[in-house]
Amino acid sequence: MYRTVFKKADAYFVVVIVLASIVLWFLPTGFEKPELLQHTVREKARVITVDNSDLKRVGLILTGEQQMELEILSGTFKGSKVEASNVMMGQMSVDTMFREGDRVLAVVKTDPETGTIIEVRAAEQYRIDIELALFALFSLFLVGYARWTGFRALLSFVFTALAIWKVLIPLFLKGVPPLPTAFFIVMVTTAVIMLLITGFTRKGAVALSGAISGVALTTILAVLFGMWFRVPGTVKDFAEMLLYSGFYSLRLTDIFLSGIFISSAGAVMDMAMDIAAAQSEIIEKKPSISRKELTHSGFRVGQAVVGTMTTTLLFAYSGSFTFVLMVFMAQGTPMEYIFNIRYVAAEILLTLVGSFGLVLVAPVTAMLGGVLYTANRKTGSKA
Repeated sequence: MYRTVFKKADAYFVVVIVLASIVLWFLPTGFEKPELLQHTVREKARVITVDNSDLKRVGLILTGEQQMELEILSGTFKGSKVEASNVMMGQMSVDTMFREGDRVLAVVKTDPETGTIIEVRAAEQYRIDIELALFALFSLFLVGYARWTGFRALLSFVFTALAIWKVLIPLFLKGVPPLPTAFFIVMVTTAVIMLLITGFTRKGAVALSGAISGVALTTILAVLFGMWFRVPGTVKDFAEMLLYSGFYSLRLTDIFLSGIFISSAGAVMDMAMDIAAAQSEIIEKKPSISRKELTHSGFRVGQAVVGTMTTTLLFAYSGSFTFVLMVFMAQGTPMEYIFNIRYVAAEILLTLVGSFGLVLVAPVTAMLGGVLYTANRKTGSKA
């Protein structure tokens, strides 16, 4: 009876999250600017010819304007061949050199009265098709390997991405206090992910309780050590651009601190799930195990996993920091100076607080599992 009820609840929950994802997909963020698209469209195009005669090389960078002929491959002007330009700004991080045969994202400006093309600019390489192909391949392998669980994992992935893009980011831009907002969104998405994967089971309850406790502890650590480190939010890329765009009242430092526990939430969930799943297997194979023994088993599993998980965070954060470390080493910068630079200190804060959260969530989940798995054993509750 209990299993039938839980299975129905699981099915209803999946339907609810599917509907919620659809709502989020169509939910306006409040920052749409239709006037910018009124006489400007973005279409897929192919480069037919390229003229680089106006380009000048100054050291390692190129300046000038690249002239091209494009064939538009989508939209109202599909099949049209037009002249286009690509202005080189002299910044290697944003400039793109196009070649014949490249597929590009073309920005097409039209005349308000006649609707004819008046200007075309090649903005970037067109990557949407390959991005969709990669996502489709990922989805296929995930569902093919894990079947129903894989589908629910994919659904949790989509729901979390939409919650961040459609809810979290707009609320940040609207000036809503970042820390409580981010904490609430992480709690909701954590609950959705855990319940989708495990269903309404004791394993799900243990994993969810451990993950929420771990994220809460990580949030507290991020706020405390963030104040002591005194790293401003402007240390992150594009933060100043927000200020220059008119968002003067944003709490950039709080947004930066929010990013610490947001980025570590996934690893915290993994740790909580590992311990909860291990304890679930133990009590299934040995139902008579005592609460103390089960808790100790959870501790031992946590001790085995925490070492690799903390190193995983180190790899994840340092991987995006490789070029900065190379610059410092190439210049022979002393280590004591490097560790005091604000953006290096920011990465250290991210890595250590995230790792600290993992260390804390392991014993908390083990203790919660010891209590929840051994409570009311005679009721026949689903484990």
